Amino acid sequence: MLASDDDILLQAQAWKEAGRSVAIATVIETWGSAPRPVGSHLVIDGDGLFLGSVSGGCVEGDVVTEAMDVIEVGGSRTLEFGVADETAWRAGLSCGGRIKVYVERLD
Repeated sequence: MLASDDDILLQAQAWKEAGRSVAIATVIETWGSAPRPVGSHLVIDGDGLFLGSVSGGCVEGDVVTEAMDVIEVGGSRTLEFGVADETAWRAGLSCGGRIKVYVERLD
């Protein structure tokens, strides 16, 4: 069972209150058959622990990797995954859709 949006955001808050570095990834656009709807979240801490989902498991590994970099260097990133993207096929996003994910560090 996937964590609820409330659970995901509460975990991000708990990690921040505990002094951990945190990033949040949010689905900001979808096209076609996307595995998760706009507004879906994945929260990641500086140790690589995460909660939530932006793709039902298809591209989470790549999103976590990008989030870890955002935590370290700051800023934000917009990531796109789709069937025409070799990374998405490698990661398993072969559902025929595309997703755009915004990743930012929570300061």
